[in-house]
Amino acid sequence: MEEVKLQIYSADTSTIVNLSFADSGIKAGFPSPAQDYLTDSIDLNKELIRHKETTFLARVSGTSLMDAGICDGDLIVIDKSLEVKNGDFVVAYIDGEFTLKEFRLDEAGKCAWLIPHNKDYTPIKVTEENDFMIWGVLTYTIKQLRK
Repeated sequence: MEEVKLQIYSADTSTIVNLSFADSGIKAGFPSPAQDYLTDSIDLNKELIRHKETTFLARVSGTSLMDAGICDGDLIVIDKSLEVKNGDFVVAYIDGEFTLKEFRLDEAGKCAWLIPHNKDYTPIKVTEENDFMIWGVLTYTIKQLRK
């Protein structure tokens, strides 16, 4: 199993970061001539953090989810208060190690699976015999595209 080394940070919601915001969206197709200026502002704390007491930030270390677009070095937002749903990406603790994977329930309801999104890694079967818990649910991924 790939050991994920997450650097966990508390989310600082004491500040307000108002950034200019194009509320109607940026088209990924043909540009719109009417969208020449920004009309609003946005506070990323309000957008990214629903439950400030149970939300943490972490930096991803590893490549097991790269085919899902979650890459080494990405900053992720994790909410510990959310109930996990089938298909969520989660930070899970299993048998003494933390890992970041997609959570899936077995159709028969006899086990769960932690699914990587990289062909170099195998899914992890979770049964009653495992020491297992969901530490938190991934809500956002923040990428740096240019250094």
